[in-house]
Amino acid sequence: MPVKNYGVLVARVVETRREGARGTPHYQIHLTDDHGTHYRAAVNVLSQEHPSELLYLVADDFRHPLTTALEGLPGGWNTLPAGPGGPTLDFVRGNLFDPAGMRTLPPDVEGPDNDLADLLDHYVQRAVAAPEARAYVFGSRFGPEPTVKDKVFGFLPGNSVHDVHMNQGNSSRFRGDDGVWQDGGLLLRFPAQSRWVAIFLAFQSQSWHTDDTTGHTLEDVDGTRPAAGAQPVVIIAAAVNPRGPAPEAETVTLFNASPDPVDLTGWRIVSRLGHGSPVPATAPLAPGDCLAVPLTGETPLGNQGGEITLLDAAGLKVHGVSYTAGQASREGWSVVF
Repeated sequence: MPVKNYGVLVARVVETRREGARGTPHYQIHLTDDHGTHYRAAVNVLSQEHPSELLYLVADDFRHPLTTALEGLPGGWNTLPAGPGGPTLDFVRGNLFDPAGMRTLPPDVEGPDNDLADLLDHYVQRAVAAPEARAYVFGSRFGPEPTVKDKVFGFLPGNSVHDVHMNQGNSSRFRGDDGVWQDGGLLLRFPAQSRWVAIFLAFQSQSWHTDDTTGHTLEDVDGTRPAAGAQPVVIIAAAVNPRGPAPEAETVTLFNASPDPVDLTGWRIVSRLGHGSPVPATAPLAPGDCLAVPLTGETPLGNQGGEITLLDAAGLKVHGVSYTAGQASREGWSVVF
């Protein structure tokens, strides 16, 4: 079954604590919400499985339609139904970032700015120093435990958030935690700067090709594991807000970046909710060529921000992008990715 009690904590960062590099260390964060309730966020910095170093990506100026939905959430713990359409995280389907940009860091080594705990400290301490800043911690809630003090910071009742990392495509040992639209993550909002910082973590043992229903690695579903690597076809632009009355003639432009022709038979463009428009049946897309794909009424691109995903004939994600309401506000202009 998927992770239990999935949601997001909205709270102020109070203090942090590092656990070194022994055992299964975490970067511990003490937070309080607007009602004075205390929480601890336990962020993994080392995997129990080989290779042990975590993958990470930091978006120092995170721009995504997700942030608009998050701004409307109340302080404290918010239980979220796992699924598209809400303020949930999915590293594979949400087009939050390009997985190719993830890197590894050791959990804790001597010296400044050279390990994952240092990297987390760099951003989280900025939130400690800014009283108006708020952390949005996605994961699973444990507690409250009325008679048990928190084991790290000592507050009562015990309250914590775990699984602040990718929660799908796990190895057989942790397969029971798999699910879609239930990934963890740490977002920091700095209202005074009109800035969001997003930190995404994943284990190297996890797969990025997962079943859309279970979140299991696809080799567990059909016996195959798609090869990783640079995708030949990418989304480079979208006419999100064309001139004229609704429904407008929206299009998504594809580009073949590879040196070989690519057969697009059976490929689809889909929105966050999974509705799709077929890529027209044409000759293979030649190297360096573009193709403007007209969207059907089942795949409208909203003007308040959204996500666009390209799937191949097997239903595997080839590429994905997102856009904000600001990018879609100019009528007649295409959004360029």
